[in-house]
Amino acid sequence: MILTGAEIVVETLIEQGCKTVFGYPGGQVINLYDALYTRSDRIQHILTAHEQGAAHAADGYARASGEVGVVIATSGPGATNLVTGIATAYLDSIPMVAITGNVPNSLIGKDSFQEVDITGVTLPITKHNFLVKSVDKLADTIREAFKIAKSGRPGPVLVDIPKDVQVASYPYQACPVVEKKMSKKAKGDKLSRAAQMIAESQKPYVYFGGGAVSADISKEITELADKIDAPIGCTMMGLSAVPVNHPRYLGMEGMHGHYASSVSQDEADLIITIGARFSDRATGNVSKYARKAKIIHIDADGAELNKNVSAELGIECDVKDALQRLISLVDQKKNPEWMARIAELKAEEQVQFEKVTAKDRITPYALIQETAKHTEADTPVVTDVGQHQMWVAQYYPFRNSRTFISSGGLGTMGFGLGAAIGAAKATGKRTVLFTGDGSFGMNLNELATVSAENVPVVIVIMNNHVLGMVRQWQTLFFQKHYSNTDLHERKTDFVKLADAFGIRGYRIQDLSELSAVIEKAFAENSPALIDCAIYEDEFVLPMLPPGGCIEDIITERSDK
Repeated sequence: MILTGAEIVVETLIEQGCKTVFGYPGGQVINLYDALYTRSDRIQHILTAHEQGAAHAADGYARASGEVGVVIATSGPGATNLVTGIATAYLDSIPMVAITGNVPNSLIGKDSFQEVDITGVTLPITKHNFLVKSVDKLADTIREAFKIAKSGRPGPVLVDIPKDVQVASYPYQACPVVEKKMSKKAKGDKLSRAAQMIAESQKPYVYFGGGAVSADISKEITELADKIDAPIGCTMMGLSAVPVNHPRYLGMEGMHGHYASSVSQDEADLIITIGARFSDRATGNVSKYARKAKIIHIDADGAELNKNVSAELGIECDVKDALQRLISLVDQKKNPEWMARIAELKAEEQVQFEKVTAKDRITPYALIQETAKHTEADTPVVTDVGQHQMWVAQYYPFRNSRTFISSGGLGTMGFGLGAAIGAAKATGKRTVLFTGDGSFGMNLNELATVSAENVPVVIVIMNNHVLGMVRQWQTLFFQKHYSNTDLHERKTDFVKLADAFGIRGYRIQDLSELSAVIEKAFAENSPALIDCAIYEDEFVLPMLPPGGCIEDIITERSDK
């Protein structure tokens, strides 16, 4: 059938299994929006308050579902407003397709109204991008974008479509959903060598990152750890891939990781790394990282091997296939002395936790645990960026994979509300957003979207009236020079703000109110906002100082 370019775009999205798109209309995508209008029975469009919120919503949709998230924006400022969201997805390897309109081909390069070279702008933050100059290339370009986005190490792809290409007509023929490109299989000799290294190890440590979530290898990770008698640790991006109640699971390691997880990684003689990239927040001082350990690094992206940390054995491969084959190659073993040491470290961690946890005020731990009582195993839990993010990473009892949704690599304040909208739309589940008063102020305009769409998001604001993470650094490393981190002069009343947007708002100011207020907020499957006061000098601990190593770990405040 003969369709316009705009109609071809929407038909191809539907063809590729896309059920929901996020975006904001404008002059150079008005034809696309007309095509969406006439096909609204087959594809849903969520209008956000800002293009950045739409990009984060598409990102959250992808993280929660494992499908490709899609966002649409017009040319110029509409396209540039996507940049932070695209970069957020890129740094965390999230499959996304961003579709932007552009001025007609005849006006490109002439500084036309709302013209920006968005392919040039986004070149460093996309897996690939396309400028489609002819309508006959359009459908296949969209299909290729989906294939690239979800193949290998996932990531965002941008497709820029000039106005005249959207208006032009061309025959459209439906095609099957594109399959992702198959990753290479691990070579047998490399897996045999890995098995031999494991056999020779007495202190193995299984360590995984966000690649484990993407590859859906929760079962394989725990099987391997059980077979070789090893503890399990992860990066922040790996959270939720292994349930917190698994007896071998020690939690997140790194700058704000669990004490037992970070110390046991430092003491291990072999680290089996799966889908992690050894970022600076995970390693600290690279020259002092895991000095006693040999490293096996298994990853879908060969560019990560030996990039930040040298590995004795690097394997670029289909991670799931490699782990399944490796499990069959290793023999069952026991490491009783090593597991006894792990038990000691867990006991030490518990003592530290009890020292830093107040009993007479609302603590982040108490707020998170009370909130968790009202969630299910499959509840998406979203965070913004800052102290609250680390507290959730440390304390929330994740049970199912893809339930922790947070900006890791880019650390994007303002990510949370848009991502929570996307996660709720992807799963149909009530979603929880933990945020801080600083992060929430970045994109609180998306309350309009939450209200208009009646998105069942419970927003939990840890309100300490400061930019908490920066203030913590200023306390520890800058002689308490609290430069521009005090928000007490801001008069924002978040409860009244929620009411202004048509959302139920609640306030918690005392520990005695905690349980009852949270119960009220969760009583109905509708949007709610909780403004909870917490102590302004609550610290995220443990902490490895920037550029430090395990010997520098801070486990309690010395000035309290």
